[in-house]
Amino acid sequence: MSVRDDTAPRDAFAEASYGARAMGFGRKPAILVVDFQRAFTDSAFPMGRSAHVQRAVDETAALLAFAEPLGIPVATCAVGWCSEKDMARWKVDAVYDGLFYGQPGMELDPRIAGKGDFHFTKGAPSMFFGTPLLTFLTRTAVDTVIVTGATTSGCVRATVVDAFSHGYYVIVPEACCGDQDRSAHEANLRDVGRRYADVLTTDQLYAALKAMAQGDADAGHQAP
Repeated sequence: MSVRDDTAPRDAFAEASYGARAMGFGRKPAILVVDFQRAFTDSAFPMGRSAHVQRAVDETAALLAFAEPLGIPVATCAVGWCSEKDMARWKVDAVYDGLFYGQPGMELDPRIAGKGDFHFTKGAPSMFFGTPLLTFLTRTAVDTVIVTGATTSGCVRATVVDAFSHGYYVIVPEACCGDQDRSAHEANLRDVGRRYADVLTTDQLYAALKAMAQGDADAGHQAP
């Protein structure tokens, strides 16, 4: 009988087999860009002052440039509402300022604007909830989603969970997601990486996408 050393650092999740299996890729990926809009990326807005989010926008713009010649579909979204009667009971004051139709906070960040194949407005955290995203992914025969955007602990995480629930292979490039606080970002990616997705570096992601584009059908299944 083995005896556990209670003085040694332990990972209770690993001991319970969380994260024991890799997700891998399917055959056809798409990139999802969650809420990289001015309300989250422009310092004129209370939620737009995070340097961590700024880095994630730059990394995502680079990913989109890399993916374009590979023909990878891209869906972007912004969160917003028609009026307060159209909203859920948010506990965040800032969502009541600049996130109504026609207001500047709903505009996509210039680094992302015009880079997608499909754009829509959502009213809940998940990019899937009550939106036409599934129709777009079905029409383009996608089975793998690469989730980027803001914020990691909110709308990104909700999108990851819903993508998993719909049966997609789910990939999260760590550098392409941002949050108000890096510790929240890291904690949430650590958790979804145990359960619902593969969390990759951009180098890992680029290598897998390039290999898949070159015809290595098994390349994605070797990641991470």
